[in-house]
Amino acid sequence: MPLFTSPLAEEIAPDLLDRFQRYVRVDTQSRRNDNGKTPSTPGQLDLSRMLVEELKAIGVDDAELDDNGYVMATLPGTVDGDTPVVGLIAHVDTSPDAPGRGVEPIVHRAYAGGAIELPRSDTVLDPAAMPELAGKEGHDIVTSSGDTLLGADDKAGIAEIMAAVAHLAAHPELPRPTLRIGFTPDEEIGQGASHFDVERFGARCAYTLDGSTVGELQDETFTGAEAIVTIHGIEVHPGFATGKLVNAARLAGRLLAALPAELTPEATEGRGGFIHVYEVSATAGKAVIRTIVRDFDEALLAGHVALLRATAEEVVASEPRARLEIDVRQQYPNMRSHLEPFPEIVEAAEQAIRDEGIEPLRTPIRGGTDGSLLSAMGLPTPNLFTGGHEYHSVREWASVQDMASAAATIVRLAEVWARR
Repeated sequence: MPLFTSPLAEEIAPDLLDRFQRYVRVDTQSRRNDNGKTPSTPGQLDLSRMLVEELKAIGVDDAELDDNGYVMATLPGTVDGDTPVVGLIAHVDTSPDAPGRGVEPIVHRAYAGGAIELPRSDTVLDPAAMPELAGKEGHDIVTSSGDTLLGADDKAGIAEIMAAVAHLAAHPELPRPTLRIGFTPDEEIGQGASHFDVERFGARCAYTLDGSTVGELQDETFTGAEAIVTIHGIEVHPGFATGKLVNAARLAGRLLAALPAELTPEATEGRGGFIHVYEVSATAGKAVIRTIVRDFDEALLAGHVALLRATAEEVVASEPRARLEIDVRQQYPNMRSHLEPFPEIVEAAEQAIRDEGIEPLRTPIRGGTDGSLLSAMGLPTPNLFTGGHEYHSVREWASVQDMASAAATIVRLAEVWARR
């Protein structure tokens, strides 16, 4: 059985892997903050500058980096007529949820099956716990060294776009519409589209390369909100605390224990939403609990937020001298309602995936992408697969063959739109 889905994918693979290994070595972790600065970390600009120079080397002469850290560029079309302008988008930042500095990619050639033991931190990729890995015998598997994330989310998407654009630029005989390329900062902290200039981008539609399993085509995401719970106590020297101390840390612990265990990411799947506590900082005087709240339905999301609020109010009310603040911020909408009026956009992607010899896999995203906000902003943007897995962890991995399939699908997608 061939490892590559097509000769095109096999042709693109060496350039793609070279780019991917280069990109993941750049530290681009975003950082959660409340100051609105974009990008949130300087390393993102390092990679964005690299991408601008590489685009120009490919022949995409108008590549530029704007003041907010967005890269935009144009690959002119090769067909006559009024074909739509189509966008390709990926994000340069990686998650702050696992170490991201000093990534050392390792290519495990011709994976023979079984557990992959990484050289650091006793990290093991076990196919018994990773069904996707169990089916990749013979593939070239890329991992980190075990003590950092790999960065396939979303540098696999970046490498796939860059390799596909390089291939198209080198083959002007291939039909394509005008393509707009966009690389965004801070997607992992929910700010990837915040300063994206849809009008300047000038595309009829776009596709993010930010999915996972081969064949994924996604036009539905969670609706997302962030809720920050702050409990103010009264701090007193413990030797003189009797009747005076109000311990915010203990109240925070009671709140965490009171939240329903069945409404967590680890206890839900499919279309089930959740409240996810991702960071807690606490002293006797002040406790801050940061959560993200997710569901596919806006009314259910509002119910989860209301439950969190009611639980916090009940716990803190048990100590009248404590004070509670809850700050809720909407992060992104479900893209479905914004894509439904334009079925041809998803249909074009389905055709491109099939043209690459892959059966499309239609699954909702238990998360969000830049396409969530971009679709709401007037740029319909479904999401495509990249071939990466175990995102946001030191176990992150990607198949070279699957990444090559994604890059080849981009080339097929250009051809589909060139015929419209």
